[in-house]
Amino acid sequence: MMDLQSVCVLLVLLVSADAHTAPPAGLEEIHNELQQLRNITQEQAMELTALRSRLDCAEQQLKAQREAPKVAFAVSLGSNGLVSTKNSHQKLIYKDVLTNVGNAYSPETGVFKAPVRGVYFIRYTATAPTEGLMSAVLYKNGEVQLTVHEPPAGPGSDTASNGAALLLEQGDELYMQLLPNSHLWDNASHHSTFSGFLLYTM
Repeated sequence: MMDLQSVCVLLVLLVSADAHTAPPAGLEEIHNELQQLRNITQEQAMELTALRSRLDCAEQQLKAQREAPKVAFAVSLGSNGLVSTKNSHQKLIYKDVLTNVGNAYSPETGVFKAPVRGVYFIRYTATAPTEGLMSAVLYKNGEVQLTVHEPPAGPGSDTASNGAALLLEQGDELYMQLLPNSHLWDNASHHSTFSGFLLYTM
């Protein structure tokens, strides 16, 4: 019959042997699958974070677009008929307003005043009989920006246009002038026009 000391030694040996025994194959497969699921979950969490970041950026851009001022105008000399100059410049007053979103153009003064700092696309078209000179100039704060010019060319009519993207400061003023000894013509069909719109703020 074994004594108590021998039994204790045997139990210690059995426990030690069990601790070094490899886990069953089924448990190892479950462990591997769980690890794969953890990896997939981590990848999906990273992708979700990136998607949320892009969504936040898109929402901010959309909010900025909604809050940005809307500015656009299109005007015509209209039924003013023939406008002629002698020995001096003459500011052109486009009284027929086709579009004036933001009310930045004044049909009383013929001046477009930039409501915000930004890049604006400005364009104008001039029509006149070809018997005489046509020279129409776009000014910004008294400085020449764009010009159209047609020399006399006999009977008929000519149309010329010009346009550009201009960086305007808030309060900058744009207006058109007819140069000396020049003329311009329009009617209800809007041949001679002045237009522009805000591309983006700066």
